[in-house]
Amino acid sequence: MTHDPYLEELAAATDGLLRRSLGAIAFAAVAFSAVAFLIGLSAGSALATESTDSAAAKGWTPATLRHALAALPAGDAVRGREVNQQLFCASCHGDNGVAPTQNWPHLAGQKSAYTAKMLLDYQSRLRLEGKRAELMHDIAVMMTPQQIADVSAFYAGLPAPGDDGTPRPSPRGEGMSAAQLVRKGDPSRLLTPCASCHGVKGQGGKLEASALAGQNPLYFTRTLLDYQSGVRSNDAAKGMSTFAKKLTRVEIEALATYYADLPERNR
Repeated sequence: MTHDPYLEELAAATDGLLRRSLGAIAFAAVAFSAVAFLIGLSAGSALATESTDSAAAKGWTPATLRHALAALPAGDAVRGREVNQQLFCASCHGDNGVAPTQNWPHLAGQKSAYTAKMLLDYQSRLRLEGKRAELMHDIAVMMTPQQIADVSAFYAGLPAPGDDGTPRPSPRGEGMSAAQLVRKGDPSRLLTPCASCHGVKGQGGKLEASALAGQNPLYFTRTLLDYQSGVRSNDAAKGMSTFAKKLTRVEIEALATYYADLPERNR
């Protein structure tokens, strides 16, 4: 068979164009697989991951979650910054934990325990509510326990986003004010104050009680709607699922705006 240089050059150019046209998410997924193939996982790391995956796949209890988080190595924020770049976390969550688009959560100022739990949930598929979660699964399974601890420490050490420029919802209709839900809750619906778990400044609480101050409001709204509908169900004690089901859409959007602007009010 003869080789036509022109056809070979055209094929190469077409292939190059196709590669350049890939979106950032698709590129990241391929990159993660390549990195994992090259670096591999140590036997000890694989065993530790398998152990936490098993617990998560069955659904966490407060006790098993505490054990899994305590079993992780100490995190190093300096190494975590490198993980954020090397594993392309920054392509979705930003160089400094502030997502460049509305599609992803801000992670700056997020509690290390919460970030670590989410990565363990993604590893085991306990959290797999959509295409974004499927991508995160592909990423998380390639991470060692040390990388999980390091990148979690990195995000935790960053200041919560202030004015991130994302549009705020403009909820219209009846519902309890966000300030009242945060500070007092609603005894008539057995709604505890948001601050009782997430802190008066949105700084987060124990275990999986996440930091909410400065969070992307679109992501915040989507998360509560996912809990409300049952699409997302990786909360260990089903506290968020129960809470979200009692909120109206107006109240969810009001809370999204409240927490998005909270860093500014805290100053």
